[in-house]
Amino acid sequence: MFVGESGSGHAVVMDGPPEGGGRDLGIRPMEMLLLGVGGCTAYDVVHILRKARQPVLDCEVSLQAERAESVPKVFTRIHIHFAVKGRRELKENHVRRAVELSAEKYCSASIMLSQAVEIEHDYSIEYLD
Repeated sequence: MFVGESGSGHAVVMDGPPEGGGRDLGIRPMEMLLLGVGGCTAYDVVHILRKARQPVLDCEVSLQAERAESVPKVFTRIHIHFAVKGRRELKENHVRRAVELSAEKYCSASIMLSQAVEIEHDYSIEYLD
């Protein structure tokens, strides 16, 4: 088990499965990598929508990843789905553009990984009134 501490002073526990010598007491490092991508791009999308004065109420990001069969078991494909919730005035073209801007310009984590991994993005919108 390891405790990683960021430059901003936040800590996270990481570990591996018992069959690999770990004790299953924390998140796996490769899971952490995906969480970082999800957090980075979710932050961007919500920030862009709010800046455009879109009535976004929630944004859940789901990531599904495929990994290589042999060592190193790198990610070979990542699919990112944004489930955006908002009021009826939330415009689909703004959601699409926010996802595109995050993927192409703002999310450093996904842009870096996209140099080596196929990354796909899609979204759905649920209106809450």
